[in-house]
Amino acid sequence: MRQRKKAVSDTKLFVLDTNVLLHDPTSLFRFEEHDICLPMFVLEELDNKKKGTTEVARNARQASRFLDEIVSDAPHDIEAGISLESRMHKTSTGRLFLQTSFIKQELPNNLELGKADNAILGVVIGLQELQPERSVILVSKDINMRIKARALGLEAQDYFNDKVLEDTDLLYTGVLELPQDFWETHGRDMKSWIKDGQTYYQIQGPLCGALFVNQFVYREEDDGSGFYAIVLEQNDTSAVLRTLTDYTNSKNNVWGIVARNREQNFVLNLLLNPDIDFVTLLGQAGTGKTLLTLAAGLMQTLEAKLYSEIIITRVTVPIGEDIGFLPGTEEEKMTPWMGALEDNLDVLNKTDEDAGDWGRAATRDLIRSRIKVKSLNFMRGRTFLNKYIIIDESQNLTPKQMKTLITRAGPGTKVVCMGNIAQIDTPYLSEGSSGLTYVVDRFKGWQHGGHITLLRGERSRLADHAGEVL
Repeated sequence: MRQRKKAVSDTKLFVLDTNVLLHDPTSLFRFEEHDICLPMFVLEELDNKKKGTTEVARNARQASRFLDEIVSDAPHDIEAGISLESRMHKTSTGRLFLQTSFIKQELPNNLELGKADNAILGVVIGLQELQPERSVILVSKDINMRIKARALGLEAQDYFNDKVLEDTDLLYTGVLELPQDFWETHGRDMKSWIKDGQTYYQIQGPLCGALFVNQFVYREEDDGSGFYAIVLEQNDTSAVLRTLTDYTNSKNNVWGIVARNREQNFVLNLLLNPDIDFVTLLGQAGTGKTLLTLAAGLMQTLEAKLYSEIIITRVTVPIGEDIGFLPGTEEEKMTPWMGALEDNLDVLNKTDEDAGDWGRAATRDLIRSRIKVKSLNFMRGRTFLNKYIIIDESQNLTPKQMKTLITRAGPGTKVVCMGNIAQIDTPYLSEGSSGLTYVVDRFKGWQHGGHITLLRGERSRLADHAGEVL
C-alpha cells in the first residue's frame, strides 16, 4: 500500500479488526472523512465466518457484499485507496485501503506469528512505520486485543458508533418531575376541560419544549397530594396534558393486581392504552415488569377481547454452563427459559381467592390456552395480527434483531419489550449498544409508543437489598 501523495496528517487511518465488521457491517461507512484499512487476515476470517444461519454469519455475508460493492467500482490502482462514498452511505468521504502488498513489520519474539490477532497487530505496526506523520488506530471489540496493542505502543479503541449513549444515566426514563414553581410559570393562561372522565390541561411555558409525547409528568406535595399526567401534545411553547387512571386503587385492579408505586401506575396506563402500540420497560429484578405486562395482557385478551392471544418470546442466553440439547416441540424447548412466566401466572391465578382449587385450575387452563411461547429463531418472515407480544430479556438483543422482531407486528398488535440493561449476557453488547437502549432512544416522543424506567423493587426486602448492594 503506497503512501498517498497529498498530506493526510489531518485525517486518521483506522485498522478494523474482524469482530467490528461481524458486529456491525455498516462500520465500513461510519468513519466520516477518515480512512480505514482491512488486513488480509480480516478478509480471510470473514470468509471463514460466512456459513450458517447465525447473526454472526449473516453479518459476515453483509460485510462481504458491502466490500464487493465498494471494490467493483474501484479504479485499477487499488493501492491508491477506494472511495467509501456510495449511493446509500454518502456521509463517509474517506477511503478504503486493502493490504495488497507486503508490509514490513516486526513483532516481539513472544508473539506467535501465525495467529490472526498478531498478524493484524503487525499490519498496524507496519502502517505506523510507513506513515509516521499520521495517526494509525486499531479498532477492535476484543478487550485483550486492545490491551496487547497498547502494550506495543499502538493506539487502540473500541467501536463506539453503535452506542446510542456513552452514559446510560442520560437514557430517557419516560418520567419527569415538575419543578416546584411549575404552575406559576406555566399555568397562567392554562385552559382545562373534562372529556370521558379525564381532565385535560393546556399549558404554556419554556418547559414545554423539553417534553416528549407520552412522557409522564408528576408533582408530589408535602401534604400527600399529587398531580400525575401524560403529555398528549407538545411544541416549543405549549403542551396538552391528561390526567391518569389511578391503578393504585383496588377498584381499578388489573386481573387482581394493583400498582404499588408511582412508576407501576404509569406502566399500567401505558399497557392498557389501546392507542399505544409499542411499550418499553426498563428496571432491575423485582420491579414488576413481567407481572404487570402479563396482567394487562390477560385483561385485554380474555376480558376486553382487544387481542386474540398473547405471544411471549425471549433470548435464550444461559447464565451458567449450557445444558445442551432440549427435546420436544418448539414450546417444550422454550419451557426451561420461561420460569418467570410460570411464576407470574401462579401469582395472577391466586388473585381470585373465592374461585377454589377447581376454579383456579380451570382458569389456569384457559389462560395457558391463550398464551403461546415462541422462539426468536423462527420469527423472521412472520406477521402477527391482533396479538399481544411480550419480548422478555430484550437487553440481550442487538439493534438489528430488535428491528426484525418489532417489524413482525401487524394491524392491531401491541409489542412490549422489557429488560434490565445491567444484566447483559451477550458478547459484544454493552449498556450503550444494547437493542433495548437503541429502541428506547429511537421511539421516544412517538405518539403511539411509550417508555417507563421502573425504580422501586416490590419483590421482597431481600431482593431489593441484593439489587442495591451486589
